[in-house]
Amino acid sequence: MSSVTQRSRVSVAQKIETALLDEIAAGQITPGERLDETRLAERFGASRTPVREALGRLTAQGVLETGEGRGARVAQYTREELAQMFEAMHEIEALCARLVAQRLTLLARSQMEEAQARCHEAANAGDFPGYLRANEALHYAIYRATGNPYIQQMASDFRRRTGPFRAKKFATKADLLASAKSHDELLEKIFSANSNDAFDYMRKHMEESFMRVLAAN
Repeated sequence: MSSVTQRSRVSVAQKIETALLDEIAAGQITPGERLDETRLAERFGASRTPVREALGRLTAQGVLETGEGRGARVAQYTREELAQMFEAMHEIEALCARLVAQRLTLLARSQMEEAQARCHEAANAGDFPGYLRANEALHYAIYRATGNPYIQQMASDFRRRTGPFRAKKFATKADLLASAKSHDELLEKIFSANSNDAFDYMRKHMEESFMRVLAAN
């Protein structure tokens, strides 16, 4: 296989992986739902090889579980497992906020403000999938701004695993507006460079999020 062909195949697999992650995070693909290789290949206009690679990577990340036959299914977790994941997630996200408050750059601030502007736009429009995508973009911008790739990777892993469960916490437009307002307060703490306040508020933000997730799942 030529290097050009291999790069093309990897690129297709990455596009499929990204598209599926977005849909899972937005709740458009739900826990336990089966993903069939053949149907995905038809949908993306690709061979089954890059589809299999994309599913394999998502399975390695804990987002998917190996299913029967050719395919996989979105991972399912018990309430106890979710509680344990969120307990770890609280601390990692809070640490990210603390580090960003200490290390904030103009570029990182601009990226967070851009993502938050999209959150407000989607919330005001009652656009649930749009809000979920913007919400993910904001948190990933915070992770990147830590400047620590190991912490960024851990935080991203938990966010990918919990995506379909977090999506259920938004039931009304009011939920979106309240979440966007909470983000405003979080960014205010981060931009103030008060790392302890940023840490405490992010932990509070995540704890409230977890309680809503448990109520919805």
